[in-house]
Amino acid sequence: MSRLLFITHPEVTIEPDCPIPDWSLSAVGTRRALAFAAAAAFADVTHIWSSNEAKARQTAALLAKPSQLSVSVDSGLAENDRSATGFLPPEAFERAANRFFAAPDESYLGWERACDAQSRIVAAVGKIVAEHKGGDLAIVSHGAVGTLLYCSLCNLPIDRAYDQPSQGYYWTSDLPSLKPRHGWRSIG
Repeated sequence: MSRLLFITHPEVTIEPDCPIPDWSLSAVGTRRALAFAAAAAFADVTHIWSSNEAKARQTAALLAKPSQLSVSVDSGLAENDRSATGFLPPEAFERAANRFFAAPDESYLGWERACDAQSRIVAAVGKIVAEHKGGDLAIVSHGAVGTLLYCSLCNLPIDRAYDQPSQGYYWTSDLPSLKPRHGWRSIG
């Protein structure tokens, strides 16, 4: 049975003066993505979709290169819109992310509401899966995106308890049912 691999970008270079969607992978993130491209878990992927953000596109390109896979981009896979606050120092970001997940029907300081982001993501993934032609499908995106999708597919409430432990993780589900097989695992 074919699978969906939902993969989050690994470590990035934090650039406080640069818009967050334009951040790039760090050297560590690049090494981890290249290692996962060679992993058995990734071996049967036939197509990759990516968020339109630089760090996800870079990850997708690194994953695609060894097998010369094609990469498609869908803006519906983008991280929750946090442009209202821009860069937040780590402690402030953690408080904001906690609030984002704890009150999914409310906007935190102008952020996209979690419930709205979840609807956008579920619709984008549904469209991608419906068009998939066979083999394993990889989607490269972001932690909150994967968490919101996972909660929806498992009929769980939106909750940060289901979030990835850090950057560079993946979970899989069956295709075309999207029934999750397991929770977050490190890409290595």
